[in-house]
Amino acid sequence: MPVDVMKTDIEIAQEARMKPIVEIAQAIGLEPDDLELYGKYKAKVTFEAIERLKDRPDGKLVLVTAITPTPAGEGKTTTTVGLGQALWKLGKKAIIALREPSLGPSFGIKGGAAGGGYSQVVPMEDINLHFTGDIHAITTANNLLSAMIDNHLQQGNALGLDPRQISWTRCVDLNDRALRNIVVGLGGKADGIPRQDSFKITVASEVMAILCLATDLADLKERLGRIIVGYTYDGRTITARDLKADGSMALLLKDAIKPNLVQTLENTPAFVHGGPFANIAHGTNSVTATRLAMKLSDYVITEAGFGADLGAEKFINIVSRLAGYKPAAGVVVATVRALKMHGGVAKEDLKTPNVDAVVKGFANLEKHVQNVRSWGLPAVVAVNKFPTDTKEEVEAVVRLCREAGVPVAMSDVFARGGDGGVELAEVLMDVVEGAALQAPNFTYDLDLPVQQKIGLIARQVYGAADVEFTKEAERDIKRIVKLGLDKMPICIAKTQYSFSDDPSRLGRPENFTVTVRDVRPSAGAGFLVALTGEIMTMPGLPKVPAAEAIDIDPSGKIVGLF
Repeated sequence: MPVDVMKTDIEIAQEARMKPIVEIAQAIGLEPDDLELYGKYKAKVTFEAIERLKDRPDGKLVLVTAITPTPAGEGKTTTTVGLGQALWKLGKKAIIALREPSLGPSFGIKGGAAGGGYSQVVPMEDINLHFTGDIHAITTANNLLSAMIDNHLQQGNALGLDPRQISWTRCVDLNDRALRNIVVGLGGKADGIPRQDSFKITVASEVMAILCLATDLADLKERLGRIIVGYTYDGRTITARDLKADGSMALLLKDAIKPNLVQTLENTPAFVHGGPFANIAHGTNSVTATRLAMKLSDYVITEAGFGADLGAEKFINIVSRLAGYKPAAGVVVATVRALKMHGGVAKEDLKTPNVDAVVKGFANLEKHVQNVRSWGLPAVVAVNKFPTDTKEEVEAVVRLCREAGVPVAMSDVFARGGDGGVELAEVLMDVVEGAALQAPNFTYDLDLPVQQKIGLIARQVYGAADVEFTKEAERDIKRIVKLGLDKMPICIAKTQYSFSDDPSRLGRPENFTVTVRDVRPSAGAGFLVALTGEIMTMPGLPKVPAAEAIDIDPSGKIVGLF
């Protein structure tokens, strides 16, 4: 495959020779009647097809995770796509399972989330923008519930909902810090009951988590009904079912829950479905998409957001526990550049060779590998190549991996597509072919007290010395116990930039304390959310947002989208 380093991702994607999605579907055993077409190159798979295929044996599920992210870049999605393409080249029926990009980051800090270079899912512009409308449907369902809450207050509040204890918030799929804290109902008696409210980004909404964890429409509706919207004056919960909102919310999501089928630049099948953030929510694509992919393939290559301390931990302790997954292996993506940053090198100095910084930064990679192994998964390290890497730096990473006893392979999928991932694919197959699959080792037992479950994650996965709970968090936990919701898994909302809850502490920090300031039940999703540090559920735009460079010309051609 020719490599043109001057081309942008969107230019490469726009030159792709896509096949009709019907042909992609037929290559994995789906028929035209199994599809609901969204144009020529996108389709949803019907629940009738999913039901028909449910008794087929499962392919091997491989989780791609990464070291702690840095501005230097790691390339987890790119590696996921490239690895799937490489396995297809080696004669394996491989399917990629990814999350849908959020418009917030796409127009905010990074510009796109469909892979990069010659390892992308396409049509890239559609996937990064409105795609099949799933995230819009989630936004609408979320805000319908908000509207019904305020209408209930306006119409007499028969349930006795305390306006000061409404926990449900509105959402929008954009980075808009001005909406973090708002007041609604101003203007007069006809305009509602004034109260404080807020917005979160759609991908952090509980509705997004519910859609990704639901197994079918009935399960979706049941979960929506369990959403706790607030509390009465005497402390009883009010749910979406109490407001009779669950049916209409499920109706709005009836198409969104169906998996989306697309393809890569090399025409490898890809399911792109759901988009929860891993630093706030559980950070993996939908159960429906992954389960379907496993029925149709030899290998499913999926990813979890951010480092193994976030997305991978939640993939194991929440998603795999719920869905009964038995992952075959975990691929941990690293770059020389990122390791140097974890070793203390400033971003502007990354082009300068520095083997000592690579060695120092390896401690971060080593901890992520240890985490993957602690869950009972074989680990493979993928070193994502950059042109600035020196031979000595790469050799240092390979040597350290071998000394740690972890298989390692170079990955050049950004520049060479599937061809650049063959070495990684072969190493992966050597690790998992013929190996017996077993349920992962969960970090905690569900019956443990909430504080203990959070403490096990912080100490064993993050490497924390201690966990502190604010008075507010302790009060939250007491309420959760009283409501009988304390046996659910834990979803910790934490900065993605550090093992700790302080984003400035790179590498492998030690002797740190994680502070839990808030614990909220997501009863519909089926987990408890513990907020740590200064994590926010509504991001803001950077000084120079990506939106400034994104444009469309008079002919309709999109430019600047990564």
